[in-house]
Amino acid sequence: MNVLCQVCLASVVAVSALPAPAESLRCNNDSVAEGDSRLSVLYKCGPPLLADSYCAPVYYDRSLLPVPEPFARAIVPCLLVEEWLYERGPGNLVATVRIRSGVVQSITYGRSPR
Repeated sequence: MNVLCQVCLASVVAVSALPAPAESLRCNNDSVAEGDSRLSVLYKCGPPLLADSYCAPVYYDRSLLPVPEPFARAIVPCLLVEEWLYERGPGNLVATVRIRSGVVQSITYGRSPR
């Protein structure tokens, strides 16, 4: 009985350690996924309905503290992050594609942009 419990526990731990499936965006009979280039998204889906970009803070190596402001502008450049909003038609949620360093970082769905 003890061995059976250990096998079950090991199975649960192994399954929970698997990476979560990545989101993808389907448009024009093609699919865009995380890791695709910015150019690939434009080619497959066309221009977004709305686009926004911002400068994400850069963090210290191996910590969660951002680089202090006096050094952030002078020494460490920020990371440009773009968010593109795609309206997918009636009955579908809008899709927000987040692009960092020219590569799709994430795709999220929602009723309205955050």
